[in-house]
Amino acid sequence: MKVFKSINPFDQSVIAEYPLMSEERVEDALVKADLAFQKWKYVSFSQRADSFHQLGKKLREQKEDLSRLIALEMGKILSEARAEIEKCANTCDYYADHGEEILHDEVIASEAKKSVVAFEPIGAVFAIMPWNFPFWQVLRAATPTIMAGNVMLLKHAPNVCGCSLAIEKLFREAGFPEGVFQSLIAGVDITEKVISHVIVQGVTLTGSEMAGSSVAALSGKHIKKTVLELGGSDPIIILDDADLDRAARVGLQSRMQNAGQSCIAAKRFIVLEKVKEEFVQKLIDGAVKLRQGNPLDETITTGPMARIDLAEKLEEQENASIRAGAEVIAGGTRNGCNFAPTLLNYVKPGMPAFNEEMFGPVAAIVSAPDEDDAIFLANINRYGLGASVWTKDLERGERVARQIHSGNVFVNSLVRSDPRFPFGGVKKSGYGRELSKYGMHEFVNVKTIFIDQ
Repeated sequence: MKVFKSINPFDQSVIAEYPLMSEERVEDALVKADLAFQKWKYVSFSQRADSFHQLGKKLREQKEDLSRLIALEMGKILSEARAEIEKCANTCDYYADHGEEILHDEVIASEAKKSVVAFEPIGAVFAIMPWNFPFWQVLRAATPTIMAGNVMLLKHAPNVCGCSLAIEKLFREAGFPEGVFQSLIAGVDITEKVISHVIVQGVTLTGSEMAGSSVAALSGKHIKKTVLELGGSDPIIILDDADLDRAARVGLQSRMQNAGQSCIAAKRFIVLEKVKEEFVQKLIDGAVKLRQGNPLDETITTGPMARIDLAEKLEEQENASIRAGAEVIAGGTRNGCNFAPTLLNYVKPGMPAFNEEMFGPVAAIVSAPDEDDAIFLANINRYGLGASVWTKDLERGERVARQIHSGNVFVNSLVRSDPRFPFGGVKKSGYGRELSKYGMHEFVNVKTIFIDQ
């Protein structure tokens, strides 16, 4: 029998083994999803809202156990895991409170007796999700989608099967009908079977550029709506009038939280030459204070990376960048999955640290002579997910932000997702949006109803 192994990234011990579902069990889950949808789509918004408020309550009640599970399965430190669970609970409450308002019929003035745009659920949505935020990535997609009257099937990353099954259990405990949310413990070989199934009407994926390309091709073949949230190589632009202390503190937090394993982490620090030396010293001062170790230890600041292969790849990217002229000015060492928080100086276009997504605790520092050059350097990367701009002149910050080719640009703030705002990218970072009303509208039938006299 094939199994997925859940391995503690800190010490490589096996936590649990999960048998893969057979094709017959996957088919049963699809049938169950269809039956659930036929009923769930008629459930009132107020009843759905009650269920999501209850889900938020369950998340908060079980926060400590769920946070420990996250820490054990993918290495996130406990404080960050707790924040992830709380964010999921807040999002449940947000859509419970605003879902009906977002999907309320839109009245259109016309020559008809009545004309409206209605927003109706489409069926089952297949979610393919990564391990780095094992609860948040799932709930930020599932909450608006299911609140809209759809049902969801989740294929989570193999190394967080425990989290996947825990989420399904939470939905059941919150009172959602059987089949509204299901976890599929299955390999990539079932992907086309699920995408091609008649009950599945949409696919949402958060993952790598390669995975997004493959899923988009399959979904196109079977004419299924997709939302793709892929990689990022987010620039953080430090202008010459920035608050350097705050920019260095928040920038380091952005780069190093979750052991650097975030698609919207600040990855390329593009610093104007006038303030570069001072800013880099502040980064070094902050980096040397970071403590890496066992994620269950409440005193550490950075846990291990989630898998050995990911740490090895990051090390290869770092070494290739060094051979091309980059210089390690802090960190730079690896022990298994434990990758020391690292600063790479003198990074330039053409190096892996500039061109590629560095999915781990390595910050790439890039020099820019002036503002125009900083904008140019920010935009020549193939990704466009998030960015931040740091300046005391807010008009200047907005002007620069509007010139950055990215789905999200924050001025003087940590880049983050929030249920009130749309989240997603451009270029190789994918398409479509999650969260806010725009994310809720991704998997609905936007239906015109025209009633003449």
